[in-house]
Amino acid sequence: MEEYIRELMTLAHNCDCGNQHNSIPIEKMVVANDALAEAAVFVKNKAFKHAFLIADENTLNAAGKQLSRHFTEKNIDYSVCLIQPDANNDVVADEKSLVQALLELPREADVIIAVGAGTLHDIARFTSAKIGVPFISAPTAPSVDGFTSLGAPLIIRGVKTTFQMTAPMALFADLAVLKASPQKMIAAGFGDMVAKYTSLADWKFSHLVKGEPYCPLVAKITREALESCIDNVTKISIGDEEGIQILIKALIKSGLAMLLFGQSHPASGGEHHLSHYWEMEFLQQNRPAVLHGAKVGVSTSLLADIYKKEFIEVITDPVRLASLCDHQLEKNITENLQEIIALYGEVPSSSQLGGLLEKLGGATFPEQLGIDDNLVKRSLSDAHKLRNRFTALRFLNEVANYPKIISELS
Repeated sequence: MEEYIRELMTLAHNCDCGNQHNSIPIEKMVVANDALAEAAVFVKNKAFKHAFLIADENTLNAAGKQLSRHFTEKNIDYSVCLIQPDANNDVVADEKSLVQALLELPREADVIIAVGAGTLHDIARFTSAKIGVPFISAPTAPSVDGFTSLGAPLIIRGVKTTFQMTAPMALFADLAVLKASPQKMIAAGFGDMVAKYTSLADWKFSHLVKGEPYCPLVAKITREALESCIDNVTKISIGDEEGIQILIKALIKSGLAMLLFGQSHPASGGEHHLSHYWEMEFLQQNRPAVLHGAKVGVSTSLLADIYKKEFIEVITDPVRLASLCDHQLEKNITENLQEIIALYGEVPSSSQLGGLLEKLGGATFPEQLGIDDNLVKRSLSDAHKLRNRFTALRFLNEVANYPKIISELS
């Protein structure tokens, strides 16, 4: 996939969107059955003196022990940090986990290996950025799109906030390990990709009506990654090597798009804000965590019909729009009305999205994740405040008095 990165950098160099694109510092990416062995070769060739593996009990068994054996064979010194779970047996990227990683980091460590899925990558990414030591990505499940991105969503004082940290210097995704990951994690990865339907629409909407930065190239990369998953949903649902390879490459490409743009806009809209709100509520109530991709898959399905109905009804009613908006916002919406309608018209219906998620065995309704109607309503009214982005969800709340609409719907 190094050739793909070179192609992206060439396209970015010629991009005329007006944004300053980040370079992609990833030197090597391997998606293959022997990827962990190649990771050891890479570390040896880079002459690193001590590798610091950040894992948990599950990911140690899934890939960490195998990677350790390869390091031993190559005479590479290493140590392992097993991030301790919370009272619900969940590993969380919060202050306790971050401090644990920093405290256990040996002085001689000069490379960090993230052995796991999203949360362990976030902890490794934070540790890497704070001490100035590079990190390598070793995914153990195709469950999230953040492996190659800059962003680390961290829970700080109970609030989930994404901090821009550092990208991995290399990625080694072992297909044998990924194929063996639990089905719910594969479904979560697919859910994270499905979320691009609403995130891409929200991103372009914010650009059209509020002038937020936008890049057609980055949007195209994300859209193509999404479409590769939708076109191959049956193969992915089977969980064979081809399907898993399609999914992990789509997740990697989505992460590269965020890395290139420097922010999570292409992959995170109103649906992610709902997911973050639900996650924080679960933390406050000391409830077991739900996989990120499972939440965003459900939140995308939830928002789809709201966006396609309530949101479109408001912006296509000129009298109502004029009464709600200031002059500039009304003008921007009116001038771009047909494009905005088309944007959200391309989002599949809730039932269509639910059908896709069901193929993977994923949840399709909030209650399947233990999210009750009260929490859903509160999140629809408040979750937009978690990020300073002008999504359709923010428009409905801050311009169209959406809490009143929710009350009327109930």
